[in-house]
Amino acid sequence: MKTVLKGITLLFALIMIGCGGKKEEKKDDGFSVQRKKVQTEQPAETNTTDQVKASERVDLTTKGVGPVKSVELAPEIDQSMAENGKKVYDQMCLACHRIGKKFIGPAPNGVLERRTPEWVMNMILNPQEMVQQDPLAKDLLQEFNGSPMSNQGLTEDQARAILEYFRTLE
Repeated sequence: MKTVLKGITLLFALIMIGCGGKKEEKKDDGFSVQRKKVQTEQPAETNTTDQVKASERVDLTTKGVGPVKSVELAPEIDQSMAENGKKVYDQMCLACHRIGKKFIGPAPNGVLERRTPEWVMNMILNPQEMVQQDPLAKDLLQEFNGSPMSNQGLTEDQARAILEYFRTLE
């Protein structure tokens, strides 16, 4: 039995050596085909708004969608209102927004250099309609992985206080 097994193994090895070592020579009959790789995909057109993240885009004209149509900011920060705004922010907003860094939502510092006060307050007071109707809010929703801002049920006075607090962060 051992000799039969050795014989089969030797025969198999010879067949493998014999089949693997030959190279067939191709005959040149004067005909050849050269193929060129054709690019089927066109480069995507880029839009200038797509190049800048929504959280970094500056839009100081849009007021957003919601109850706030006009906000007057005094030249001086109202420190008492800002302190109240910090308390509300720490209680209601800190779970998703971190000062100085992107978290679940955008960082609030410098927001008034990029958005109107009305837009900020409408986003605080009316986030569902903002992400449905405001193009910038829609882009922010996409940038922040579809995490919508929840409506915290704040009053206009609370939203205004948070806005005043944001002025201290700039």
